[in-house]
Amino acid sequence: MEQSSVLLQSDTNELEIVEFRIDELNAAGRTAENYFGVNVAKVREIIRIPQLWKVFNAHPAVAGMIKLRDKVISVVDLSTLLNKSSAQPPDRIVVLEFNRLTIGVLVHAVSRIYRISWTQVEAPGRAVECSQVTGLVKMEDRIILLLDFEKIIGEICPEYALQAFNASPEEEGASLRTRADKRILVADDSPFIRNTITATLRNAGFQVEEAENGQIAHDMIMEKLRRNGDNILNEINLLITDVEMPQMDGLHLTSQLRKESGLAQMPIIIFSSMASDDNRRKWGELGAAAIITKPDIPLLVELIDQLTSGQ
Repeated sequence: MEQSSVLLQSDTNELEIVEFRIDELNAAGRTAENYFGVNVAKVREIIRIPQLWKVFNAHPAVAGMIKLRDKVISVVDLSTLLNKSSAQPPDRIVVLEFNRLTIGVLVHAVSRIYRISWTQVEAPGRAVECSQVTGLVKMEDRIILLLDFEKIIGEICPEYALQAFNASPEEEGASLRTRADKRILVADDSPFIRNTITATLRNAGFQVEEAENGQIAHDMIMEKLRRNGDNILNEINLLITDVEMPQMDGLHLTSQLRKESGLAQMPIIIFSSMASDDNRRKWGELGAAAIITKPDIPLLVELIDQLTSGQ
């Protein structure tokens, strides 16, 4: 799949989503269509289902393995994972790449690609009782649910899950005391990932605030700037932001904050599952102090120590 123009830009506050369908039988025995989406930036390709090899002792949602050119990858049955029972077998595999992982997901159909603004993406709220959903998009005749594939893969394959990191007392020593006056803001729309990051930072001794999306983080920081003027470091020493977030993504957030002269001393770390080498080069122009991928959570504490040492 070729990258389109929106993926070649870093400050549009837009994304493109691949819409796909998971069908299920409703109470009347008829087929009901459920629409889901994933960021195009995570989609490597879409293929017809080749021969599947079974994986022994695997999670029930792992349908098997396929050979995809030079590698063997696992394939996840989203119908099983989402408790959808269908009379029709899946027809396509959407091959995803994120967090240095390649994995396939079985779907009944792939519809089309939509280019939308992050302001159109809403938090799921109580109306969507599914912990794997991070956002929804209201179309004219349906709702597209955006899935939290980092959490999904973590549930199926714990070895790939983002886990809180605790350094040993010998490694920490006096660092806990020196970090006690450092205030970190974490912006991530996934409760699973946000809680993991904040647990790691709090265990390391930092004070941590949380924001559910980029817009909330922006408003929090601007309010702190209003109260403190150029002394923003009195209230926040560093921002850690995801990229994919409703209302305002992390790239637009970074760009907007860098336009404020009073925030010049506040380091920003972009912490994203899409932090490939190409994206690092592209995103680096926005003014982030560091860009790391989500499996590298042990690096966060080290990076924060480095970036806040002179404050």
